[in-house]
Amino acid sequence: MNQATSTPLLQARGIVKRFGKFVALHGVDLQVRPRTVHSVIGPNGAGKTTLFHILTGTLRASEGSITFDGQDVTQEADYQRVQRGIARSFQVTSLFANLSVRENLRLAAQGAHRPGAFDCWHPPTGARAQREVVDAALERLGLPRLAHVAAGALSHGQQRRLEVGMALAARPRAIFLDEPTSGMGVDDLDEMKGLIRSLREDHTVVLIEHNMNIVMDISDTITVMQQGKVLVEGPPDAIRSDERVRAAYLGNMITGGRA
Repeated sequence: MNQATSTPLLQARGIVKRFGKFVALHGVDLQVRPRTVHSVIGPNGAGKTTLFHILTGTLRASEGSITFDGQDVTQEADYQRVQRGIARSFQVTSLFANLSVRENLRLAAQGAHRPGAFDCWHPPTGARAQREVVDAALERLGLPRLAHVAAGALSHGQQRRLEVGMALAARPRAIFLDEPTSGMGVDDLDEMKGLIRSLREDHTVVLIEHNMNIVMDISDTITVMQQGKVLVEGPPDAIRSDERVRAAYLGNMITGGRA
């Protein structure tokens, strides 16, 4: 595992999110160091996805601040954060089912750079084809032979990998993955785990994941949330043995089962 000691790439301080009278996040602090896998875990309703939305700009924080690469991005929209190098996948697969794998990746690469991104009047040739970026993503995903297959014809596991690839095609510094193994069969899990592990060679990964085997195996740091607050944070061994975590909700699942 990477033992990063460098300055955090992403830092959130005192994040509060209110929906009317309901408070979803209560002053959450988070530091994500570069080229690590930082997992956020917790039961349903812990505030994980709300935190993801705020960090990536889909939602605005009610209070608190967010810095990315030393820049205050608290008030920036999601597309502005993409341009800074933040990309994400979603819990529900969101692909262009009728387009090929290559076209899905090309659109993701093109969309990260707004000028002319969705010019439908000219064919995607030359620089607009994003060939180098797309080819690199296909290789990393293990999908080059399926480049011209419609995304809707892929297996569920392949679709989940493609969605990670679409985030990757945006050439981000940080990739946020929300339940990337959701609905996967056993045969697909090892490939996804290997893919996520490999991403930290060039990227920072922030991960929401319920499969504790994967979380414990690939994470450098784990933040455990409960009821909109950070319960505990640390490396996998410390989280595995923390009695507060066991008592709160994981029980024997953290020693080898799935959440």
